[in-house]
Amino acid sequence: MMNLRKTVYTFLISGLILGCFVAATPEQKTEVKTLPAEPAKVTWEMLKDVTFKKKWYPQESIFMLYPTFGPGIKKMEGKEIIIKGYLIPVDASTNMYVLSAFPYSQCFFCGGAGPESVMSLKFRKNSKKFKTDEMHTLSGVLQLNADDVYEMNYILKDADIED
Repeated sequence: MMNLRKTVYTFLISGLILGCFVAATPEQKTEVKTLPAEPAKVTWEMLKDVTFKKKWYPQESIFMLYPTFGPGIKKMEGKEIIIKGYLIPVDASTNMYVLSAFPYSQCFFCGGAGPESVMSLKFRKNSKKFKTDEMHTLSGVLQLNADDVYEMNYILKDADIED
């Protein structure tokens, strides 16, 4: 009777110890929950990390400025960013806006600033209508554009107003 009790006891202890090792096998992956990364705060100064070359654009019979993005800005492509600027309506009826480093009177279109000082806004959802030169902080995913001359060099996709 004593041997049977000792055998059962040994069997139970061995099973518990083996169960602990089996439960912690490397094949089983534990899910590690990570918090989403905070959007990177981008300044208009950072967006100056670009150079432009004039190239002939035969479809319009004019020279256009084609960008070469620097390594600093390339690292931000596809990442969520936050940036502050002036909203300028391109076509308010279709909710088409540009974000500018400068107010309308000084922006790329009217005031002689460079193409690195504006970005197209592609809102995540229909946004309200904005007045010219409203200053806002926006978040979204930065997209770089070096090929489509009908689009800005910087595009903020899935844009949302933060303030």
